[in-house]
Amino acid sequence: MSIAKPPFRAGHVGSLLRPEKVKEARAKYFNEKSIAAEELKAVEDEAIREAVRMQEEVGLLAVTDGEYRRSWWHYDFMGALTGFEMEERDEGVQFQGMKLRPVFPTIKGKLDFPDDHPHLEHFRFLASVTNVTPKISIPGPSCCHFRTAPADIAPAEYKDLDVLFADLAATYKKAVQAFYDAGCRYLQMDDIFFAYLCDPKHRAAKQEEGLDPDWLIDRYAWMMHEAIKDRPDDMVIGMHMCRGNFRSTYAAEGAYDPAADAVFNKTGVDIFFMEYDTERAGGLEPLRLLAKGRQRVMPGFITTKTGELENLDDLKRKFEEASKYADIQQLGIAPQCGFASTEEGNVISYDDQRRKLELVVKTAEAVWGGVAA
Repeated sequence: MSIAKPPFRAGHVGSLLRPEKVKEARAKYFNEKSIAAEELKAVEDEAIREAVRMQEEVGLLAVTDGEYRRSWWHYDFMGALTGFEMEERDEGVQFQGMKLRPVFPTIKGKLDFPDDHPHLEHFRFLASVTNVTPKISIPGPSCCHFRTAPADIAPAEYKDLDVLFADLAATYKKAVQAFYDAGCRYLQMDDIFFAYLCDPKHRAAKQEEGLDPDWLIDRYAWMMHEAIKDRPDDMVIGMHMCRGNFRSTYAAEGAYDPAADAVFNKTGVDIFFMEYDTERAGGLEPLRLLAKGRQRVMPGFITTKTGELENLDDLKRKFEEASKYADIQQLGIAPQCGFASTEEGNVISYDDQRRKLELVVKTAEAVWGGVAA
């Protein structure tokens, strides 16, 4: 059977609500130490098969493993990189109204992508259980800098950010090739800190560290470009941007204007998943900076933060507005973020999640005539 190739008109960012059986098994393995790794894997394997079946049933042509084997959207990947270690401390990062679990990334040595990184095997399993395109989402290279406090970067040479960024780019370049060699043709990098650097509060915080936020945006774009520029022609790279997502809360706000040119024109990315579900994301005007051609934007007009289902006619009107700034043929539709950026998940139900994904597909059919159109 011929498998359709991305880009598609409908998609989702990556994470899905964790089934209770997965949460229970992970608690038994990681907290209680009462089951073996093989038993946890068996539970996760079964749940991933079910998640893939659900995504295929609603009509998606690219599916993920829901990130069921992860606790976080970013730290599991980062913690398995050579040179990174995760440390647990007293107090976590502040979101709107609540705090993350107090886990922090630290850089202890020279960065590299190991040949046995566990996410490679995660991808291979996903590819073995789907009849459509398997997609894996990993944190983008900017995450490794933005989320690591300067005091937690031990190697003296990494005090020079040009050296650190060069090693991050090289690490991710190796990762891109490793995923390709594992069979991955649709790799997504969640580089949400481009959006954070559009928030006046986060910009001010970086300035207090002695960093120019606009310089950071440019260097983050450079890292992404360096990491993916030599990818094979048949590999598609996506990038997701949002303003934080922890149990339906957020950590940033602000329009994309300060970052849009760098994101669209300096990264070399093929598909952009962009949060657009509330006024916190600003207007659609930055889409005018998307170069004409094959790049695609997936505006996140559908939210994962609440269960209320958006209206199809309203979504069609939003695309009419978006088409004033970008060619409608360069647009698609996806929810604004994942459904469970951490294993706790957003405050919605499984039925809500499925209805949201069904609506993504219905919107693509209504606006473009199909998911693969």
